[in-house]
Amino acid sequence: MDKKLFLFPGQGSQAVGMGKDLYESFGLARDLFQKADEVLGYGLSRLCFEGPEEELRLTKNTQPALLTVSVIIYRLLEITPSLAAGHSLGEYSAHVAAGTLGFEDAVLLVHKRGRYMQEAVPVGIGAMAAVLGLSFELVSEVLKKVGSGLVQVANWNSAEQIVIAGEKNAVEEAMEQLKPARSVLLPVSAPFHCRLMQGAEDKLAADLEKVDFFDPEYPVICNVDAVPVTTGGLARDALRRQVTRPVLWFGSMESLRYEGIGTCIELGSGKVLSGLMKRIIRGWDGSPDIFNIEGAESLADVKVKVP
Repeated sequence: MDKKLFLFPGQGSQAVGMGKDLYESFGLARDLFQKADEVLGYGLSRLCFEGPEEELRLTKNTQPALLTVSVIIYRLLEITPSLAAGHSLGEYSAHVAAGTLGFEDAVLLVHKRGRYMQEAVPVGIGAMAAVLGLSFELVSEVLKKVGSGLVQVANWNSAEQIVIAGEKNAVEEAMEQLKPARSVLLPVSAPFHCRLMQGAEDKLAADLEKVDFFDPEYPVICNVDAVPVTTGGLARDALRRQVTRPVLWFGSMESLRYEGIGTCIELGSGKVLSGLMKRIIRGWDGSPDIFNIEGAESLADVKVKVP
């Protein structure tokens, strides 16, 4: 029980003010925020620190913002994990940390990824909904019976937390068929991780081919297969396929049940993944210690507690 697992958050974890104390406290943070601003050609750092929230929430801004903060925390922590995983966008952060991708390349890639995903489906055509209290298998079976359009599992977050995505009418029909389970439409502007994103995947694939990928320094669990990736070529392919396929987060974490994970640290804004992990490990033998690092204070705390 001595392995360290690092987790990198995805979209939805952003918050105005994120990274500001790191910027004020560390030259490394200032350097990386400046690089991100220069690569993107606008003040990403200002958006992170000051908002407005509705602009930070735009997918093309959210993705590079979260990646930048996560990578800053990783480099300041100065601990090398045994393996890593990232939720959707967070998989890019994990690969930057592992040396698979350069930071500047990743910032521009996820900015484009966010823009492509936003543009793939006109606003109002698609939808996403969270379904609570039902198994992955049962939800998948119900979705096969939906006749009003395309709908599929987009995120398998925990044993009883599933997110579905697709055409709005089909998502609403699925919610009716999934009763009495609790389900709620999510306040998102596009149906991510479903086949409606095929146009975004095709555009991103061309960009991914232009970027250098290297073998990661340690395995990174890929979302689409819930298995570790150990080569740059496999990492590129997994990131491409991720756009139209579900994030198998629960399967990814469960695959580590017997891997001897002693410490799990979420690096970045929010506590979504550490919260999910606390639920997922119930019943594990020898549950790992779980931490999250959002800023300078929690960074210092974890540095004291984790050797």
